[in-house]
Amino acid sequence: LRASDRKVTIEEIMRKVAEHYHLRLSDMTSARRARAVARPRQIAMYLAKTLTSKSLPDIGRRFGGRDHTTVLHACRKVKELRESDGDIREDYQNLLRSLTT
Repeated sequence: LRASDRKVTIEEIMRKVAEHYHLRLSDMTSARRARAVARPRQIAMYLAKTLTSKSLPDIGRRFGGRDHTTVLHACRKVKELRESDGDIREDYQNLLRSLTT
């Protein structure tokens, strides 16, 4: 098995994203809706959906008891932003690289 085949946890994703955006780990699960907190949280949810085999409800529960539709919205939003926003695309690629190596 290659090193890149290792399992990534939702907690590890939260930690890396919080570190990358200079947020507290508690911001990932908080109810705060400020864009400076919500956007990184959405990226973390998208990474969780991409890199883990967890279901949308499981991911939502880990992110502060959010509904599965919130996770679905986050995934769609980040996918859309990756296509239109170079900064988001670059952040996503850097986070993905750091989590899979």
